[in-house]
Amino acid sequence: MAKPPAAIRIARRFRAPPEQVFHAWLEPELAGRWLFATALEPMTDVEIDPRVGGSFRLAERRDSGRAEHAGRYVEIVPHRRLVFTLAMADRPRVVTRVTAEISPLKTGCELALTHENVPPDRAGETEARWTGVLYGLDETLNSLPRRARAG
Repeated sequence: MAKPPAAIRIARRFRAPPEQVFHAWLEPELAGRWLFATALEPMTDVEIDPRVGGSFRLAERRDSGRAEHAGRYVEIVPHRRLVFTLAMADRPRVVTRVTAEISPLKTGCELALTHENVPPDRAGETEARWTGVLYGLDETLNSLPRRARAG
């Protein structure tokens, strides 16, 4: 009997304000620096249409060829919540759902990420990848000039 799809849940605190964390998901220049990217595998193409029903595509070169991450925005609540579908790069017929919820704190914010419908054999790898991606988001936000960080 096949295992049911998994749901990954990760939370991370950021010193940046909620507005800045939220916009980092939707601004192509910023998203290309951290979303699905690594220091060794930067995004080579980034297309983002940041509206409900709009799509995104981020592509990278890998040793095995080109990998693409694509999906559609399902819900956008500025500075609070972003929901999108995500087709897995190596399994384009598997469509998952990602929810990023941002809660303000006294200083900064907390982002709670849920990734649903993940194939069970990919759950561990997917969780590790999101942990790295959110680390990259924090590093990207911390590298912005002070004025940009102020929101």
